[in-house]
Amino acid sequence: MNDTSEAKADSTLLRELRPKLLHLHQTLLDVERKNFERIHGRVNSGELLQLVISHAQFAWLRMVSALVVQIDELLDAEPITDANVTNLIAAARQLFTEADDLEFRQKYQAALQQEPEVVMTHSALVKLLR
Repeated sequence: MNDTSEAKADSTLLRELRPKLLHLHQTLLDVERKNFERIHGRVNSGELLQLVISHAQFAWLRMVSALVVQIDELLDAEPITDANVTNLIAAARQLFTEADDLEFRQKYQAALQQEPEVVMTHSALVKLLR
């Protein structure tokens, strides 16, 4: 495969990965919102946005958000290099299989136990990352 076709394949992989990550992020956000509301009562969309931005309970989700931002930045970059894509895919694989961040790992495992949709989305994501 030449460099141009490799770059197209890499770009395609990132374009497939991005919506899966967004879906997973939304599902995890829904799980965390339910957990928060169980203790603190219902929150509206504006309050939820503030919680996601600043509350410690939602901080672990920022790792997924950051990954989506990195994908967006890489897709906007010209040219997309194999090394950048390889590093980003490796970071995604690491985050969802053996995250170094203990809080993320614990909360992600809890979400996998709590919500079947997280399991299904995780499965599709890991399959794509192989």
